[in-house]
Amino acid sequence: MKLLIIFILIAMPATIIFGQHYLFYLHGQIVEEQGANAVDTINGFGAYQYEDILNAFRKANFTVLSEVRQKNTEPSGYAHKIVNQIDSLIAKGVQPNDITVVGASKGAIISMLISSYLKNKDVNFVFLAGCNNDILKRFSEIQFCGNILSVYEKTDYIGHSCLNFKQNSNQAIPHYKEIELNTGLKHGFLYKPLPEWMEPAIKWANKNYE
Repeated sequence: MKLLIIFILIAMPATIIFGQHYLFYLHGQIVEEQGANAVDTINGFGAYQYEDILNAFRKANFTVLSEVRQKNTEPSGYAHKIVNQIDSLIAKGVQPNDITVVGASKGAIISMLISSYLKNKDVNFVFLAGCNNDILKRFSEIQFCGNILSVYEKTDYIGHSCLNFKQNSNQAIPHYKEIELNTGLKHGFLYKPLPEWMEPAIKWANKNYE
């Protein structure tokens, strides 16, 4: 509901701020299962600092769009929902390269599907720990399109390089970059607004593709 309310306000012509950067943040699966205050006690990753991540992006002057997804959200259907919202923003006059989708883990899978369905080469995407061979086989429709930043952690057993996905794509990718972190936090690196991934994501969303 929070996302719906925010999005309606953004979609009203009087509230569109031209030149403002809009950022969709799609969280990991544990937030679906436990809510905004999710805590991983099995792997020792600790609290998923969902609100802190959103606030960090807000402090970087982004208009942030995010919500806690329902349990067992189907990725393709949810991706189409976000595609429709992005299309609505663009229809209201927002420039595509002022829109960024940041996805973490399951949120990264959804973000990759958004990239595939949207087919807009100017929109920015940041995929955090979402790529592995099983995902590539399961979601064969993934075709990267847009400006793609992939961030993954060396010690993570889930998310790896997205190069195989890029090579499998035949859509336009004007800018592509990968960053391998080595924080030692495994998959838990994305639970916190660490500067190791936040700073590159913010630069990418600000169209700094170096």
